Amino acid sequence: MTLRGRAALAAGSAARWASRATGRGAGAMIGGLVAMTLDRSILSQLGTGRRAVVVTGTNGKSTTTRMTAAALSTLGPVATNAEGANMDAGLVAALAGTRGAALAALEVDEMHVPHVADAVDPAVIVLLNLSRDQLDRVGEINHIERTLRAGLARHPDAIVVANCDDVLMTSAAYDCPQVVWVAAGGGWANDSVSCPRSGEVIVRDGVDWYSTGTDFKRPTPQWWYDDTNLHGPDGLELPMRLSLPGTVNRGNATQAVAAAVALGADPAAAVAAVSTVDEVAGRYQTVPIGEHTARILLAKNPAGWQEALSMVDRSADGVVIAVNGQVPDGEDLSWLWDVNFEHFEDVPVVAAGERGTDLAVRLGYAGVSHTLVHNTIDAIFSCPKGHVEVVANYTAFLQLTRTLGHMRPAGGSAATRGEER
Repeated sequence: MTLRGRAALAAGSAARWASRATGRGAGAMIGGLVAMTLDRSILSQLGTGRRAVVVTGTNGKSTTTRMTAAALSTLGPVATNAEGANMDAGLVAALAGTRGAALAALEVDEMHVPHVADAVDPAVIVLLNLSRDQLDRVGEINHIERTLRAGLARHPDAIVVANCDDVLMTSAAYDCPQVVWVAAGGGWANDSVSCPRSGEVIVRDGVDWYSTGTDFKRPTPQWWYDDTNLHGPDGLELPMRLSLPGTVNRGNATQAVAAAVALGADPAAAVAAVSTVDEVAGRYQTVPIGEHTARILLAKNPAGWQEALSMVDRSADGVVIAVNGQVPDGEDLSWLWDVNFEHFEDVPVVAAGERGTDLAVRLGYAGVSHTLVHNTIDAIFSCPKGHVEVVANYTAFLQLTRTLGHMRPAGGSAATRGEER
């Protein structure tokens, strides 16, 4: 660490303390921003000497990073951005906060992977999936795939753990010299109907797929999973019982284990570690709210909504779906019409959020019985007493978790309606 680097980190630490002391926030982002402003090479300096795993993709980054950190912890201390701050400032804060850790599990925004990889020279890069997400911010996904492909080409020594069920991520990794292929699932195929390399049609035959224009096709996986076990190289078979729900999380766990094993982790120990992960930055948590309990799921784009809605317990006493349309969500909500809400036709739903009216129109066309209550807390209280399933997009999720934090008394007992405001 250079003298300038140490001074930058000290200034960042002071900014972080000031942010916390004044109640403006946790301070991680401002601390990272200050350090980066004073020394533009600070991320590279913090990454030197560590064996880092970079995790990226449209959906599942935070969960897979949390699982990867758990699996790597079987080898020693791990630096990780557990709260999901996945751009440069958040990475600086995470690495600066755990200077002594020789291992790192870093969630990285897919647009930032090339220059982050140049800075930290990761030992392993995990590629999850690519689909439409906030086109006003990240742009067209074939461009992202080409950018990732070019960035990976600069790091031939990195082991790439790639989801062979995702056409776009397979294309990004296809030419890399060291690829570990994982059948992690690819339920959403609407954004990969054509080959990213030739433009020809992608033909799907069960789990396999191939391009009609080139020899580009689904690679044979070295790791895969079923309903009860994880399967790996050389006939490896281990029982895998996760705390997190959904098939998609079995895929996330399989890629996390594969990444940890690539760095020397014992497979059985890695599986045991990922199985303990039961909550990721507030996602999947079940909280008491007066005479209700609410399980909170996050969904941010059509592919994520498809997975989240498949996890909803249709026997719950109520279902609340909350949608905002702020900049972090993407202000264009036309994607609502790509999400299959029709299978809720026999389940009463409450539409909530700032763009609850847009959602209510979509639910009406889907034939879903629903009411409209814009405030998400009020929407939960409008449900019959008992358990409520809540699915929220990004800023609606953040607003809800913050409100719940304010409602919950210091002793952690259930919140009541009167404590909402």
